[in-house]
Amino acid sequence: MRIEDLTVALRPRNPWEAVELGTALARRHLGAVLRPWLALSLPVLVLVNLLCWSLDVLWLAALLMWWLKPLFDRVPLFVLSRAVFGQPPGAMATLRAQFNWGLRWMPGYLVWRRLSPLRSLNLPIDLLEGSRGEQASTRRSALGAPVYGVACLLTLVFLNFEAVLLAGLLSGALIFVPNDVIVETAARMWNVFVSQPVWLQSLVNLAAWLVTTVLEPFYVGAGFGLYLSRRTQIEGWDIEMVLRRLRARLATAPVVLLAALGLAIGTLAAPAVHAAPAPEERAPVAAAAPAEPAAPRHHREATVQEVFGDETVRDAGWEQAVKRAYEDPQVSPTRPVKQWVPREQDAPPKPPSGDWAWLGKAMGLVGEYGMWVVFGVLALALLLTSPRWLRWMRGAVSREGREPSPVQVDAAAGEVVPLPADLPAAALRLWHEGRGRDALALMYRASVEDMARLANVVLVPGATEAHTLRASRRLPREHDREVFARAVRTWQTAAYAHGLPSAQEFDALLRALVHAFGWKTATGLDAPAAEGTA
Repeated sequence: MRIEDLTVALRPRNPWEAVELGTALARRHLGAVLRPWLALSLPVLVLVNLLCWSLDVLWLAALLMWWLKPLFDRVPLFVLSRAVFGQPPGAMATLRAQFNWGLRWMPGYLVWRRLSPLRSLNLPIDLLEGSRGEQASTRRSALGAPVYGVACLLTLVFLNFEAVLLAGLLSGALIFVPNDVIVETAARMWNVFVSQPVWLQSLVNLAAWLVTTVLEPFYVGAGFGLYLSRRTQIEGWDIEMVLRRLRARLATAPVVLLAALGLAIGTLAAPAVHAAPAPEERAPVAAAAPAEPAAPRHHREATVQEVFGDETVRDAGWEQAVKRAYEDPQVSPTRPVKQWVPREQDAPPKPPSGDWAWLGKAMGLVGEYGMWVVFGVLALALLLTSPRWLRWMRGAVSREGREPSPVQVDAAAGEVVPLPADLPAAALRLWHEGRGRDALALMYRASVEDMARLANVVLVPGATEAHTLRASRRLPREHDREVFARAVRTWQTAAYAHGLPSAQEFDALLRALVHAFGWKTATGLDAPAAEGTA
């Protein structure tokens, strides 16, 4: 393998950066991956579905395609392992390689290793390195042990992505269903899903294959990125690349190398010339030298005497230079080390003796266990008196009322009260009693019931004014639709804006509703004049 041809930056990465590197590689070469992937997996999908359909177990096709994932994973791994060296293979070359590349590992990956969460990491190790037996197992442990957790979490993340995408594809049709019929459509879809017709099973199998096609190249690429990162860490690829570049620069500059070599030789030879004075020049200095100071360490003195004998030159500058040399961190490397050291404790006090020794022991026991005794007594007291205070607390909680709601709630919201026989007379009576909102609520409720009857619709419990307006579009007469919309708007103004209509507007609205829905009354509102008033 020629690591100098790698098209990615070689540097130490943490596991999640390696995963991002692998997904970026898959994204860059997605076209080179998808073409052979489709050419290989699509015919297999068709054949498996036809076989299962002939056996009347069409649901088994999706399971078989999911189980054959390791067989298809060789396609993105083959492409990425070549593309990372700047040589992405063509679709035909990739397809030809699938007939023999990595096939000897497939029995294990389709049987006992199929449910392994480490598949994305182990596939590159086995298929790209070609180890066998115990050597392959050792290689997997050496490369994958530090990132086993990341590989398992990667498999879990992509499994969740597959589930979300598959559920989104199967339920995406509900986005285009109008809100009025979404409940009915969902119920019909559930019935179809339970019955499992052939076309639905085939559609589910196709959706599962599409989800795998979208996500599996990125899953294999993420595992390949982990593999590259681990090999860079344990084999020092980044250091090797620096050394290779340095060797290339030195090989192309022999003159510079010779000049540097000559300079180094000259630098080493110059001190030797000046460090060898004549013996007659050394003797007076040695004689005039003061008494030798004590060496900082005994072994240093012995080493100097052993090497140089009695002809050593000692002065204050020389000793200071030696001291600084030994203090150099490269000569005597040191590092701070922190550790826990027990505190120096005084001798334990002697226990009291004499006639009052028992009092000291008693005070010690009280100080040590007294708090626990107090807690125990309090807990026992609370337990014994619970029949008295527990009922009071329950009553206080039940008596605690809620804050009044800013929206007034009708009594009919909790209990259904039948409509009066003479509805217009009841509404007029409430209006004249100063209960205009109750009168409008009665008219709105009766209008909704009659509208649902005439339009032949069923309103869900808790239907809002907007729901009733949409349902009123099915009324056969336009005049009835306009009157109902007018009643709804009047009720909304009274319910939410606390605005009541005038007496003339109320009378006109009541006459229009009587004429539109045929309310029977003895007040004369259903006379022909009501239509003109409306």
